[in-house]
Order: sequence, then structure tokens, then C-alpha cells
Amino acid sequence: MDLVEAIEFKERCTQCAAVSWGLTDEGKYYCTSCHNVTEKSKEVLNTEAIPNTKIQAINRGLKRKRKLEKGWDWYVCEGFQYILYQQAEALKTLGVGPELKNEVLHNFWKRYLQKSKQAYCKNPVYTLRRKAMVLEDNLNHSDWASEPELLSDVNCPLFVESGGESQSGVHSEKPFPITKASQSETASICSGSLDGVEYSQRKEKGIVKMTVPRTLAFCYLSLLWQREAITLSDLLRFVEEGHIPYINAFQHFPEEMKLYGRDKGIFAIESWPDYEDIYNKVIEVATFLDLPRFPDITKECYFHPNILCMKYLMEVNLPDEMHSLTCQVVKMTGIGEVDFLTFDPIAKMAKTVKYDVQAVAVIVVVLKLLFLLDDHLEWSLSNLAEKHNEKNKEDKPWFDFRKWYQVMKKTVDEKKQKWEEARAKYLWKSEKPLYHSSIDRSVVYKRREMVVSLQRQFSTLVDSIPTVGKKSPSSFQFNWIAEDTDQTCFHGHSLQGVLKKKGQSPITKNSLYWLSTQKFCKSYCKHVTTYEESNFSLSYQFILNLFSFLLRIKTSFLHEEVSLIEKKLFKKRYSKTKKKSSRSKKVRRR
Repeated sequence: MDLVEAIEFKERCTQCAAVSWGLTDEGKYYCTSCHNVTEKSKEVLNTEAIPNTKIQAINRGLKRKRKLEKGWDWYVCEGFQYILYQQAEALKTLGVGPELKNEVLHNFWKRYLQKSKQAYCKNPVYTLRRKAMVLEDNLNHSDWASEPELLSDVNCPLFVESGGESQSGVHSEKPFPITKASQSETASICSGSLDGVEYSQRKEKGIVKMTVPRTLAFCYLSLLWQREAITLSDLLRFVEEGHIPYINAFQHFPEEMKLYGRDKGIFAIESWPDYEDIYNKVIEVATFLDLPRFPDITKECYFHPNILCMKYLMEVNLPDEMHSLTCQVVKMTGIGEVDFLTFDPIAKMAKTVKYDVQAVAVIVVVLKLLFLLDDHLEWSLSNLAEKHNEKNKEDKPWFDFRKWYQVMKKTVDEKKQKWEEARAKYLWKSEKPLYHSSIDRSVVYKRREMVVSLQRQFSTLVDSIPTVGKKSPSSFQFNWIAEDTDQTCFHGHSLQGVLKKKGQSPITKNSLYWLSTQKFCKSYCKHVTTYEESNFSLSYQFILNLFSFLLRIKTSFLHEEVSLIEKKLFKKRYSKTKKKSSRSKKVRRR
């Protein structure tokens, strides 16, 4: 920046009234006191007037104002709305019906804007520069069923109403015009959005502030309402695989939506979504929105444990015959009842079932019923199955736990290594750099170009293999029936080696069972029980680690769900332990 060349510019600054000007790299005048950048630029006769400027830049005319330099006036909620729109579109490409975006997510978001006093209310929180037109137009339409008219930008008709809801019967978009900054208005040094600073400082009791992780909570609530075939673990895995915008989702914003300063802390995410965290946010958002009881989860729904158990049995290459046993456990514990499965946010204790974790926990319990998983019985049963299969090669093979363990360990270790390498190589920096103020923009972009250039040169030197494009989305992570795989498929194997008939119904040969948790934590504890690997058998640890990796959850989280299933299944055992503990207390008191 050249201060000498700017001496001839004598106008006063519109912000601080000072007459102290400098030149930016693009030839524009900026105030050295308050850093206000004007629209006027110095007329250039040769390339030496502006340092680091190429000839092609001068040919474009530095005197002319760049069209997108100042951009639009926009609010933080509009940024989140754009992210929700992109996520809804991504879910649509994954096979989800258009009703999720046009109806369900539309109404959830509208409800949030109303509850958080950002729109659809008489006294919105916005006090800066302009009020959204939607706030003025919808003062008389604050009820849940009112005609939707959400915020949107001129390029993106966000959450437009469906044909059935429109009174005219003809699809008509009602975009939210984001006004361009006038000549007298200059970009905020603290944030690109109008309310970035105010939003980051806003702390109001009873108000759930919108964050990028909460956009996934909105998506999952919409999926659950529609009863789509995507669980929470599937949703987070699709995010990790890049099928649903989340990390650096702001780079998909229109060019006119300038984002810097405080916006960086609001929209920039540098960690993967955690299952337990998003699960808690789902309950938090649903309670805040005061949503009614969700549609019933019946036996035909994807979220029913019988259907999910079948899916995960296929996923981890276990015999199909185990499905009848999982169905029995579901029936005995009562976790397949409609009232238990259906989410009701307005209930006294608003809790939604962890459908995928619960289904996996049922499979773990069935494996314990069959093989005990004490590092002894499973291997002796494997010896019997191995001898039987050698003698009867033409018959249906018995399920061999040892052979299954070897196949699964090798496959999962390879999969986990690739997953860890992909995470280690992930580039957290976005293609659209973030900067703290509009003045830093040119410096940040130059640094970004230099980094990209160095990465290309380094890749050429080490002769690295180019990055493989993202895989096509799938509900299954493992494929055991593919022709090109040399792994053994255990789906058709028999459980005769571990079952015996008693009358007409088969029962397990193993009559023993050990409880994963002997004593549960008190009600004031945040967790149900604790999990220490050293206290459990290696087989049990392997099973938990396998399913935990499959769902991308913590091992302790799955252990808690297994303990809760056992608590429902073995009520008598737990009642006996309670009586014993109460008696011992009485003895001590005496």
C-alpha cells in the first residue's frame, strides 16, 4: 500500500471525517484511521503505480467498482437457512422424498424462526439497518399452519411451499430480497453478516441458538418424521463421506454473501459430528420447538428393531437364523411397542430411541445368549462346529465363531485403517478462505493460492496418487455377497451347533449368562454405567468394538445400551440383587 500516491485525494472519510488515505493493492483509496475502503480508485497510467498488480488486472479497469465487492446485507439465520437448503437437496439426491424439504423441514425451520423471535413475530430481534421483508409480511400469519414465506436469496428459492399448500394452486416463489449495500454503507470490519457480532454475544435463557451441528438435528428430525430409511448413524456417515454438506458448508454460499470476522466462529466447523452430541441436540431442538408426537413407528417402519436387526446381521456377516432370536428378545423386552418407539417431544421425559444403537445392542445380547462370550465357551463351540463341517462338507455348514471372528477382524482392520488414513489426510481448509476483516481479504487469498501451489509442487515431487473421488452412498459398509470378494459369507450358515430343540421351539445349549452391568448408576449421574475394557472378556470387547466402529460411536455408549436391554430382559435377576443389597445395608446398620 502506497501512502505517498494517495496524498492527492483530499476528500473526508464518510465514517471518521479524517483526511488520511492510502492505496490498496487493487488501487482503491482506504482511510488509514478507520480502514474504511471507498469506491473510488486511483487512475492508473502504468503498472508501477500499484505494486504486485499484473497487466491483465489493469486492462479490466481498476477504476470500475467490482460488482460483488460489498455484496448483500444478510443475517446469520439466512446463512443457516442456506445450509439447511443444501443439506435437504443432498438428502433428496440420496433418495429421500421431496416432501421432507418442501413440507417437514420447511415447517420445522419456520417454527424455529418464530420461537427464537427472528421471524414470524411482532417484535423480532433484528435491530440493525433493515428488517427482513418476511417479518413485516407475516405479522398476521404467526400460527403453525400459516402460509409459509421463509427467507431466501434471489438465486436460491429456499423451502418453497408445495402445490398442495398454495392457495392459488400455482407454484409461486416468494424470495427474500437481500438488499445490496448502498454507497454510504461500508462492510463491517467485525463480520460480513449484519448481526454476526450481536448473534455471537446473544445469550438469552430459553432460546436455543442455531449452530451448524444443529442443522443435522433438524435434518434427522425431518427424516424421523417422514420415517425415511436413514438412521442417525447413517446420516453422520453420509456427512463424513461428503454426501451431505457440513464441514465448510459456508463455501457454498452465494458470492454476494460476504463472510468474515465473527462469521468464522459461527459457520466454520473443524471437527466431525459426534453421535451422542447430535442425539442430545435432536431432543433439545424438538423440545424447544414444542413439536407434537411424531408419526407412529410400527413393525413396517425402517426404524423398528426387527427390521434394523436384520440389516445389521447382514452387515456384520452373521447367520440369518439369528433374526428369529433377535425378534424374541425384542418381544420379551417390549422395545418393539409403538408407544416405546414413537418420539414424543411434549412428554414429561422427552426421549427418542437410539434406534440403530438399540438394534445393535439386541444382537450383542443374542450373541451372549448363544456363545456366552467369556473367552471359553465360544471357542469350544467353534471346535465342535469345525469338526462337524469337516465330516459333513455337503450339508449346511454350522456357524463357526472362530472362523467368523478371523474373517471379521481382518476385514474391519483393513476398513478401519483406510478410514483413519482418510481422516488424517482430510483438508480442513476450505476452498473459500475465511478472513477476519474485509481489509485482510487480499492477503488471505494470496496465502491460500501460495498454499495450493506448494501442495501441487509437493505432490509432483513425491509422485503421490491423485485423490480418489468420493464413493457412491450406500446403507451398507460391507458387501459379503459380491462376486469379486474372497471372504466367506456366513449368512446361510446354521445354528444347530449352539441350539437344541425343547418341544417345538429351539433353545440355546448354553444355559449361562453374565450381566454386563451388575449395578446401575444413580439417577443424578449423566451416564447409566461405566465401561472398563479390562473388566470384560476379549470376545465381548471385540464385538463392542466391531459395532461401535460400524455406527461410529463410543464403545461405552453401546455398552450402556446393552446393559439397558439386559435390565429389561432379566428383571428378576436385578430385583434379586436389589433385595440382597438392601439386606446387607440392614445388617450393617445393626
